[in-house]
Amino acid sequence: MKVRRVIEAEPTVATIPARTERQAMDWSLVLASQGIGVQLDREPQGAWLLHVEPADQARAEAAIAQYRRENRGIGWHRELPGSELLYDARALFWALAVSLVFLVQDAFERGLFDTRAVRQGEWWRAFTATWLHRDFGHLASNVALGVVFLGLAMARFGAVTALVGAFLSGTLANLTAMWLRPEPYVGLGASGMVMGALGMIAAQSIPLWTAGRRGTRVILSSMGTGALLFLITGTNENSDVLAHLCGFVYGLLFGGLVGLMRTSIPVDQTKN
Repeated sequence: MKVRRVIEAEPTVATIPARTERQAMDWSLVLASQGIGVQLDREPQGAWLLHVEPADQARAEAAIAQYRRENRGIGWHRELPGSELLYDARALFWALAVSLVFLVQDAFERGLFDTRAVRQGEWWRAFTATWLHRDFGHLASNVALGVVFLGLAMARFGAVTALVGAFLSGTLANLTAMWLRPEPYVGLGASGMVMGALGMIAAQSIPLWTAGRRGTRVILSSMGTGALLFLITGTNENSDVLAHLCGFVYGLLFGGLVGLMRTSIPVDQTKN
């Protein structure tokens, strides 16, 4: 009698489950930073799955476990109610600083973005103007949006990285708008910086381009949401729409660049 040996085929893919889309995105970026190929998928019941090569499964699970240990119990981070978004409360310190400057800004009239003065060499006005506002309504509008967008960007990129990226976006937006508009004008306000923070948020998922079609969909969804929010919050007819647009575009560039750079850095070096 012949005995048949049943040889079980090795699995072609290993699966790591995630509770939410946000968690799946975060873990995908962690794996990408380790050079581990990953595919995102979603079950009909709504659960998210990360597919990796069986040979990479142990390394992938170890990287995710390390990431979770490093991000456990971060005092400044809070999950927004009814969403999967993390918020960094340190954005409130920025709001406080801008508000304090508003109370004494009469002493900083030379900080206005006067394009005639900038063209004569007073380039620093591009930086200082982001801290000044024309009235309380102008301040309140920028603080309300800035606290939200900066808080979300800080939670994603780290407080310092997000603050520097948004601030540089606003500064470069002032200079670019001046270059595109030859007529002299005076500008002020943190709106370019706020739009820069929005751009960084919209670009946060760019590193997922390596995660296949599901990753591409996440990228397009994130970018589309960012563009929609820009149209809602950054195109008021009484505001400097050109500077807002420039700030948003620079934020996209900074956010995408930081995200791509972090995909080449080991996870234990990407702490906030």
